[in-house]
Amino acid sequence: MRIILSLLLACFLLKSCSQPIEKGKQVAITVENNKKGAPITLGIPFPKGELNSVDHLRLLTADGTEIPCQTTEVSNWGPTDDSIKWVWVFFFSEDTQDYVLEYGDGVVPILPEKKVVSMNNMRPQGGIDVNTGPLSFSIHKKGNGFLDEVFLDSNKDGKFTEEELIGSSPEKNRGSFFDLLDDSGIDASKAVINEVFREKGSGPLHTIFRIEGTYTYNREDNNLSPFTIWLHAYAGKSYIKVLHTMTYTGIPDKHKKQKGEHANIATQNSEIISESTEDDMGWTEPNDQIAAIGLQLKYHLDDNVSVSMPLYEGSWKNDEADTVMEEVAVNDETPVQLLQKGPDRRKSISLRSLYLNNFSKKGKNSDSEAELDFEATVSKGETNVAQAQKAKGWINVTDGKRGVGLGIKNFMKEYPKGIEVDPVNNILLGSIWPKENGPMNFARHNTEPDGGMLDNFAQGITKTTEFVYYFHDNDATESVGDKMEYITESPVAHAAPEWYTNSKVYGNMAPASQAHPEFENALQYRYQWWAYNQKNEPWYGMFNYGDGKSYFFDGKWVQWTNNEPTVDFMLWTNFMRTGNPKYFKMAQAMSRHTMDVDNIHWPKKRTYYGEINDAIDFWNYEDEPESTPYLGIGRRHANEHWYALLSAHVWIQGWIADYYLSADHRALEVAKMTGDTYINRIWGEHDLRGRRLYLSVLNLVELYDATKLKKYKEELDDRVGLMLELQERQGGNLLLDRYGYSQTYVAQGLYKYQQITGDEEVRKALLKHARWVRDVPPLNHEMESYLATIYPLLLGYEISGEKVYLDEALARAELLKIGELPKSPEDYENAEAYSEDLLEISNLPMSKGRFTNWQTNQGLRVFGWTHAYNIPYLLYWIDKENID
Repeated sequence: MRIILSLLLACFLLKSCSQPIEKGKQVAITVENNKKGAPITLGIPFPKGELNSVDHLRLLTADGTEIPCQTTEVSNWGPTDDSIKWVWVFFFSEDTQDYVLEYGDGVVPILPEKKVVSMNNMRPQGGIDVNTGPLSFSIHKKGNGFLDEVFLDSNKDGKFTEEELIGSSPEKNRGSFFDLLDDSGIDASKAVINEVFREKGSGPLHTIFRIEGTYTYNREDNNLSPFTIWLHAYAGKSYIKVLHTMTYTGIPDKHKKQKGEHANIATQNSEIISESTEDDMGWTEPNDQIAAIGLQLKYHLDDNVSVSMPLYEGSWKNDEADTVMEEVAVNDETPVQLLQKGPDRRKSISLRSLYLNNFSKKGKNSDSEAELDFEATVSKGETNVAQAQKAKGWINVTDGKRGVGLGIKNFMKEYPKGIEVDPVNNILLGSIWPKENGPMNFARHNTEPDGGMLDNFAQGITKTTEFVYYFHDNDATESVGDKMEYITESPVAHAAPEWYTNSKVYGNMAPASQAHPEFENALQYRYQWWAYNQKNEPWYGMFNYGDGKSYFFDGKWVQWTNNEPTVDFMLWTNFMRTGNPKYFKMAQAMSRHTMDVDNIHWPKKRTYYGEINDAIDFWNYEDEPESTPYLGIGRRHANEHWYALLSAHVWIQGWIADYYLSADHRALEVAKMTGDTYINRIWGEHDLRGRRLYLSVLNLVELYDATKLKKYKEELDDRVGLMLELQERQGGNLLLDRYGYSQTYVAQGLYKYQQITGDEEVRKALLKHARWVRDVPPLNHEMESYLATIYPLLLGYEISGEKVYLDEALARAELLKIGELPKSPEDYENAEAYSEDLLEISNLPMSKGRFTNWQTNQGLRVFGWTHAYNIPYLLYWIDKENID
């Protein structure tokens, strides 16, 4: 098989040829934190009618030298226009950070000389075989759950011999594993590969494999656990990127189970669970715990290897700290390990407790804070070789002739993490959850209702972890580190902010500038405040990173946001408006957190593909258990991510942006899961009223635009029609008065629907709604609702041209103006002093109730309704109409 792949690769190389050169239109591209040779994927939009084929795109360095690239059409402006809307451009970076993307009907790109060649055979005894040129690897369907053989072409002869085997899978189906712990002890898993697919975006330079598998257990009381691995292979390269998604299917605690459903997610009314079970202490007693999760590879190197790994000097808060390379010789049977630990889960005060105690932090459930210590340890057996607060997150193991490097992204931010070299079995282990950290339990901290519920919804949580593997011929440690950082500190490519805003893919939005600092700072200060607290709280940890808390009371943060209202999309928007890679990374982290942790993923019946020839295969599939009706619904903001659910608490707009901008395939996968739940309409007419209706339109229009699937369009059309019908009963208001803050969902969802379909009835409905909120402003949630009307008023101006709408939007926006902070964020010693200065420059009114949740020192939850989805669009019209 390896010989066939080598011959196919040679044939592809002979077909490569140069193309005639013709100039086209050009877009400047910048690669931030550039590293020569790094694999780069640029997600970039195009205005309607501007680009008709990805076959007419090419990439140049700033000096005009063309470099090979791989282009993929991601979506178009359909159904009314076939021109391309979003494109992925893949390339390997050069020395420069400046590039030019050239496009036009006469533009013909060069073809790549190096190509990935792969075979995918999913028959029962099949698998995949991949040849990147210097690397060949295979994954067998009946193999061990990860890489089964890896060969490195060390003599550069284009062939792969047994002597060039550098990696293989350990036996007993333990290439990847997810072990559980309960009262009966550890139940070690076995991994089974079910399917492998080549994903969208695959091509000659970069091929992406989606590997679907299942972890099985020895004890019947432990449920099967699905897993997914996305494996990225690169032409001419001997490194691979691996994203692993685990699913927790255990029973989290020992509470006495009730029959029925909770009232706020009920699909019937005959059996409703009581929330009055505070005397059941089983809620606080763990049952199935995570013992260990990881990926294992057996390395084929000579004995007496050496291991190198970098540690940061000084405080874990210092991202610019120098590193020290720790080197450990392995000349006996003693394992070497790098382990990153962090603070234990903190028992913070719940919002309900604060409310009942008049927002005094001394109320019920006031537990002392855990120490915020981080610890990175290099050990050899029981002996600590070195210790620091933060590890960089990679290891290189070499025998002086060949070597294997392994890195894990967000090694500290998504602690605990570990990498181990076991010389007895020649195993290189990358731990998502290291067993040395102790088990992870999902039991509740207390029996206090949260988010209106007393339950534990940890079952069905997922988590995606990103790895890089580099197989090399004894590269210098510095060179290995460069390859590790291609993934662990990946560069960020982007066009100028004006390109994103002028594309109109998200409507009339202005790029960031200092032309109107009283408005722009109102946005940027809040994002900077969020970033400051994410780091200094810190909002880190395997199941926390990406998210942050919503409310700041007396110097303490309360209640995880869980993405309301589409916080990740706010961050993606700010990345596009600024070009700042910090916001790309924050947005990606939030999208990955909320699609993984803040959603229900299991029980889920597998998809039937029919790859088995025997007809009985389908009937066996039919007998498998059905999915939970709650598949794809979101978790509500609460004191812990898995404490509460709600019938309208999932936002996919940011996931789709993540899919477009970073080529994250999982984002679209989870978005489809949520879209299918809408089609099922599990809550009957409740599903089609109020904010559930408004949010579903916003979500479905993004999902349909990304997939162009008929089933989503039909569901979307029905819901839009119903929204317009209800508007007539509500005097012109598209919303029930109860949900005044939902202006964002209604206006953005219907605007995009009208933009891609050209529906004139929707256009009229938006104008009618703008007239309503102009004349009858909502105050049901005070400033949350009142300020949320700025964007609908701007749409009224865009549609009608009547200046009265713009004038009213400007008048309401006066409250958003702020002064200038006396310091930059890094100059504040603590959040309390930072908060005081933020309040000092604010013009926002205080609440008539107990707490002003929209103030400028709060999180990003209410900020979405008051600022994030108003100011960028307001600035567009201020600039266009030359308003001072």
